[in-house]
Amino acid sequence: MAHINLGVFVSGRGSNLQSIIDASAAGRIAASVHVVISDKEDAYALERARNHDIPAYHVPVGKNDTPEFVAADQRHVELLREHNVDLVCLAGYMRLIGPNIFAAYPEAILNIHPALLPSFPGTHGQEDAAEYGVKVSGCTVHFAWSEFDTGPIIIQAAVPVLAGDDGDSLAARILAQEHKIYPQAIQWCAEGRLRIEGRRVILEDARPPTIMEAIISPGLEV
Repeated sequence: MAHINLGVFVSGRGSNLQSIIDASAAGRIAASVHVVISDKEDAYALERARNHDIPAYHVPVGKNDTPEFVAADQRHVELLREHNVDLVCLAGYMRLIGPNIFAAYPEAILNIHPALLPSFPGTHGQEDAAEYGVKVSGCTVHFAWSEFDTGPIIIQAAVPVLAGDDGDSLAARILAQEHKIYPQAIQWCAEGRLRIEGRRVILEDARPPTIMEAIISPGLEV
């Protein structure tokens, strides 16, 4: 099994980044973060990276399809290649990534979303789920495509929506599951066990899931 190098894109606090760093340090994943990139200069995730001696960069992006956006896309690829990144992980990155990254890392970009896709895509998945009145929400790790929140699903975790939940209370419980399933998806990538067939992600060499695992990860084909 290969040890893979990760490049992580962030925009905020970076709790998913921290979960990946912790999983790497504990030997739970055969991967390590080699570079962290943020569109926000004051993102706390950059401080998390520096606290672990991980190179961290602020790259201003600008509006989509502007010269600044194109320049940022080129700079992103330069940084990823400079740090020998094998797998790109979007961890609360609230911007589109550009076509150069998709060209440089085909089928090697992951994203995590705080809802059970394809329900509630976009930037307010937890709030949207709570306001809609669903009884179950959760989170999704998927391969990133150029259109937000549309790529093939790798793993999902379900979280009950409780009476009185708002976006914040639901988000806190969802986040705890995000910290579990993102490292798991990365480990499967490190093991070379994920294969994309159309919209389905196949986990190679897997035992049949238990009933509970099938409930937790309904998007996973085994």
